[in-house]
Amino acid sequence: MAGLRWIMRNLEELICCSALVIIAISVFSQVIARYIFQIALHWTEEVAAMSMVWAVYMGASLCVRERFHIRILVAVHAFPTRIGRFVIFGADAIWAIFCVFMLRISWDYLVVMAKFPSISPSLGINQFYPQTILFIGYALMLIRLGQTYWAWMQEGANGLPGLLDEDGMTGTQEDIV
Repeated sequence: MAGLRWIMRNLEELICCSALVIIAISVFSQVIARYIFQIALHWTEEVAAMSMVWAVYMGASLCVRERFHIRILVAVHAFPTRIGRFVIFGADAIWAIFCVFMLRISWDYLVVMAKFPSISPSLGINQFYPQTILFIGYALMLIRLGQTYWAWMQEGANGLPGLLDEDGMTGTQEDIV
């Protein structure tokens, strides 16, 4: 149970860090092969590009979990808590609707990719598999948003949902999961 809890808490960081390491190794391998051995490795560009897309979507999910997405909180904090909640709820509702919309679009895209397979030129793998990040990323963002509200309600629904104290008086959001 503790291992599953650790994975749920650190899934995005684990995938992001792995993807960044893969990007660094790919680019470094290409530089070494090109300038020392005078050969070109064709697989490095595809691996780095796929890893970058995975890192971006996992990073976006991490930002949803940690509530690090760009927001204009000065105005929200200037409002009374009731109005601030309305603004945060509205923004999060729009975000959730967007995620559901993108889940539908990415599902349709993956269905087409499954029907008409596209093989990557250098790696020779079916593009369906790396493209699953679209569905996985938006699903994780929606789940993390729901977890934020669940934790907020479990804590008594005081203040604004999922916002950290700007003065550093409260801890991190690791208890969401």
